[in-house]
Amino acid sequence: MIHILLAYVATLCYLASAAFIGIRLFRKEGWIPPRALAIAVGFGGLVLHSWILWHSIFSSAGINLGFYHALALTSWTIVALLLVSSLNKPVDNLGLILLPAAALSLLLEAHMADVGFMRESASMALKVHVLLSMLAYSLLTLAAVQAILLAVQDHHLRNRHPTGFVRTLPPLQTMESLLFEMITAGFVLLTLALLSGFAFLENMFAQHLVHKTVLSVLAWLVFGGLLIGRFRKGWRGRTAIVWTLGGFAILILAYFGSKAVLQFALQNAG
Repeated sequence: MIHILLAYVATLCYLASAAFIGIRLFRKEGWIPPRALAIAVGFGGLVLHSWILWHSIFSSAGINLGFYHALALTSWTIVALLLVSSLNKPVDNLGLILLPAAALSLLLEAHMADVGFMRESASMALKVHVLLSMLAYSLLTLAAVQAILLAVQDHHLRNRHPTGFVRTLPPLQTMESLLFEMITAGFVLLTLALLSGFAFLENMFAQHLVHKTVLSVLAWLVFGGLLIGRFRKGWRGRTAIVWTLGGFAILILAYFGSKAVLQFALQNAG
């Protein structure tokens, strides 16, 4: 019961933080919540989120990485990166999308608990691989949301109709710089995750891993191609947005699409 109660409180914190961000972006008059308040409330939700995950994922039997637990753990990583980055970079606006998504993941985890243990006896190499994969996915999720905001900003500026929302965003050049910083960091982590998998796991192309491996490599090629295009040809704007969202879509299929198929479709078929 306490688990569900805290999940609801954490959800309210995330939604309140997102609402404060939304008010700051869209309201022109009246009370405007301080930026620090939005971030602080988000951190409150993150603390509760941490407690929930600690008591639901970690046990003497191993680490429960069933679909909904993995989703909640990934959303925790994304929110943690977002809030910590917001302390010194203008990325808190991403919370308008990411915080409600994290709230939803908590509710799903609380009401649709599932089991998918990584045993305590699992090798350190496997744990490092999982950690690197999760960090890479989380950073590239931030990049994808940044790309969406960049697309909205670019559209309004091209049509010379900047709304109040667009005017509150950092300059376009700053938004692009932040996007490529996120993509570069995420690409490095994804590279390390793939290398650790090929180096330490017995067979990355085993039947239960082949979908994830192929899609992850394909996403790696997309993000790598984007960075090369940026460095050699100065790719930016819509080209960068399309490549970022395309690579992220492939990554979603790799991380959660294959997991959903393995855990739900194949188990039900069996």
